[in-house]
Amino acid sequence: MSDSIAALNAQFAVAGQLDFAAGPGGLTVARIANAHGEAMVSLSGGHVMTWQPLGQKPVLWLSGYAKFAPGKSIRGGVPVCWPWFGPHDQEAGFPGHGFARTVPWAVEAAQALPDGTTRLALALQQSAATRAQWPHASSLRSVITVGRELRIELITANQGDTAFRIGEALHTYFAVGDIRRAPIHGLEGCAYLDKVEGGRRKTQEGAVVIATEVDRVYVDTVADCLIDDAGLQRRIRIHKEGSRSTVVWNPWAAKAEKMGDFGPEGYLGMVCVESGNAADNLVTVAPGARHTLAVTYSVEPLAAV
Repeated sequence: MSDSIAALNAQFAVAGQLDFAAGPGGLTVARIANAHGEAMVSLSGGHVMTWQPLGQKPVLWLSGYAKFAPGKSIRGGVPVCWPWFGPHDQEAGFPGHGFARTVPWAVEAAQALPDGTTRLALALQQSAATRAQWPHASSLRSVITVGRELRIELITANQGDTAFRIGEALHTYFAVGDIRRAPIHGLEGCAYLDKVEGGRRKTQEGAVVIATEVDRVYVDTVADCLIDDAGLQRRIRIHKEGSRSTVVWNPWAAKAEKMGDFGPEGYLGMVCVESGNAADNLVTVAPGARHTLAVTYSVEPLAAV
């Protein structure tokens, strides 16, 4: 065990619920297992890699071909997109979706809550490289609560004397039995930007049914999204706060093959339903103010429709 992992365990381990270990690719991970469920969180990227409530199959999709290395994003789980979503609006050389998902995060606190859930608080570690891309005086924290539900709170604080504007998302990959049999409800009637068609603005008619490449930014929506998964006989509920955009993404066969870390037909077992603020819904954070994007994921019986 490395000194850093030993130090993390000495300061933050929660007996019977949370410890730190070397994970895939040597990444330092928090391992959480309590009476309600289990999860794994990488300190590289502040990335929730897995979450499985007791008695359920995994809810988050993590590619069996994912690459694990410091400074690299992980294919699956919940990547953090911040402080911009998509390409940077001025600097083409800056990383897509910002730098939060590829830099180290530090543990701030860990605790067992009275209801048996486990809470882990992380803070993004700034550096000369991050400040070169984001020169604003700010901080970013993630508070992750693991139980029968998974809750993630992404908290941006403006520590300077001028306002700044952020784009952000929790780029969550969900595991489904077969995406062709897993319609997504909650976006009916919403306007969206169809990135497959160059950003053309459209209106959603009925449920989102995926049978080809989909890359859409739904704007001005605060509604819950529901993935009705006939293959796994369950409904995944995505309840969000502080978010006015929802992104739905599946690369489909040709694009997934080019990416190299999906594996054969991996795209059929996943869909991204991302809660955030993007496109028309960027958030201005005033001096001294905070903005919180919070999402709660839960699983319900499909029969409850």
